[in-house]
Amino acid sequence: MKFLTLKDMDLENKKVLVRVDYNVPLKEGKVADDTRLKATIPTINYLLEKNCKIILMSHLGRPKDDFKKGKGIEEVKKRLTLKPVAAALSEILGMDVAFADDCVDVRLPNADIVLLENLRLHKEEEKNDKNFAGKLSKHADIYVNDAFGASHRKHASVDSITKFLPSGAGFLVEKEVKELGKLLKPEKPFAAIIGGAKADKIGVIRSLLPKVDYLIIGGVLADTFLKSEGIDIKASKFDEESMKAAKEFINNEKIILPVDCIIADKFDENAKSKEADFNEIPDDWMIMDIGSKTIEMYKEKLKRAKTIVWAGPLGVFEFNKFSNGTKSIAGFIASLDATTIIGGGDSAAAVEKFKLSEKMTHVSTGGGASLEFIEKEGKLPALVALEKNYDKFKR
Repeated sequence: MKFLTLKDMDLENKKVLVRVDYNVPLKEGKVADDTRLKATIPTINYLLEKNCKIILMSHLGRPKDDFKKGKGIEEVKKRLTLKPVAAALSEILGMDVAFADDCVDVRLPNADIVLLENLRLHKEEEKNDKNFAGKLSKHADIYVNDAFGASHRKHASVDSITKFLPSGAGFLVEKEVKELGKLLKPEKPFAAIIGGAKADKIGVIRSLLPKVDYLIIGGVLADTFLKSEGIDIKASKFDEESMKAAKEFINNEKIILPVDCIIADKFDENAKSKEADFNEIPDDWMIMDIGSKTIEMYKEKLKRAKTIVWAGPLGVFEFNKFSNGTKSIAGFIASLDATTIIGGGDSAAAVEKFKLSEKMTHVSTGGGASLEFIEKEGKLPALVALEKNYDKFKR
């Protein structure tokens, strides 16, 4: 893809509007996980070196869900304000990050770095409203997208905004495109691991199957595939909507499903559990992880791979008792001489939990965005917008 990057742009002494992805968990009014904040520091520091005034903007949560429940703007803002994020970023940078209590029609504080209030408090953001984007653009001379995790959304702050300002990619987006781009023309053998609690990855599977040598299935998605084959998974979770689509893949030799599992009598860290074959699951018990025979089978399939993409854990890794499958396979692929790409979301959380992030080639900051990048051959809405902007503003 062809778009401007930071080093292509004349940034000296400019006001720069930077879209970041600070959609982070908050606990008791403080940021509970600052990983996404730290991921944007290289871009922020580079802009500071160029004597830029930096205006950061992000969304947080889903305010529209609260509005649908009849909650007022002040109540929603109190719960989903980005003010604690400004405080956390100040600590990371060791300098003041000022906070603006709105994102448009507001006088910005006189500071080198300002964080605007939650974009999604305005319904126009998710509607990709051009007038709203125009108001955002008045804050700056240049726009930079450093929010890969939001780049699969056709929203005003990543799409329409590029119609108003010379625009480019920040270091984080540039890195994501470079690393995930390796999956578009992968070194063979190429393996994919698709799992997780959301069994909504049929489009990604359909896109990957022509490219991969084998596609390993785990998590709720595996339960869905097994049920589609007529296996009685008892009380295990599965996705009804994906059942029909799963059936079209039943006879595909590239798809590798579990052969045994760890089951529990309830969805709880302290549940009774045991290893079982699928014909041994008692009534009302549920699948929580892959079993030892499946782990060994998956390792055998993966050991010769030269490129591996992983999206979604293989079991309920959040509970230590049911994390062995995810942990074992993560540790195994980290030891391989291969390009290993972790597709953000719960997969990223899992490798971080097991302290394996540094041993992977790349851990994406965007779960949904990384999957759509694969499915759409890199053509995410925000990246396409940057390409169009390049054609319009290139020197």
